[in-house]
Amino acid sequence: MDSSTVRIISKCFVKPHDVSEQPKQPFYLTTWDIVMLSVHYIQRGLLFAKPPPGDYCEQKMINKVLGRLKKSLSIALLHFYPLAGRLATNIEQNPKSHLVFVDCNNSPGAKFIHAAVDMSVSDIVSPTYVPLVVQSFFGHDRAINYDGHTKPLLSIQVTELVDGVFIGCSMNHAVADGTCWCCN
Repeated sequence: MDSSTVRIISKCFVKPHDVSEQPKQPFYLTTWDIVMLSVHYIQRGLLFAKPPPGDYCEQKMINKVLGRLKKSLSIALLHFYPLAGRLATNIEQNPKSHLVFVDCNNSPGAKFIHAAVDMSVSDIVSPTYVPLVVQSFFGHDRAINYDGHTKPLLSIQVTELVDGVFIGCSMNHAVADGTCWCCN
């Protein structure tokens, strides 16, 4: 097998924790948001080294991390529930208009992907340029914001490396600005 082939192990959707039965109000996009519908999803990644080999089962550790990430995501989505929504368009005839909004009620949730690749952390950080395979560490690579009509507005992909873990986040620009992800 080519070492740069990413294998998808599992996919699921994560919904907000303890969703109330009360429908959520739609979030209508502003003029500035609509202009951004032709722009690509915002992508950020975090790269972590695995702990050195020891008295633990690596598969149990990964499963524990995945479970905690899903639970944490479901709790975060409770407070930021539009990230679990989808874009929708309401077409009015009188007066003629198209209203694009975030529909928080008719969505399966945020996408969570578990993947693996036969690469090491040094294979990613050592080259002068980021290897092209890293693009496939993001669930919505090359998606544009308008695709939020059919794709989740947030996708989290956890890619296991031989000696590390890469967490790739793809987020639709219509629900958040990219500067909110610039953290130290």
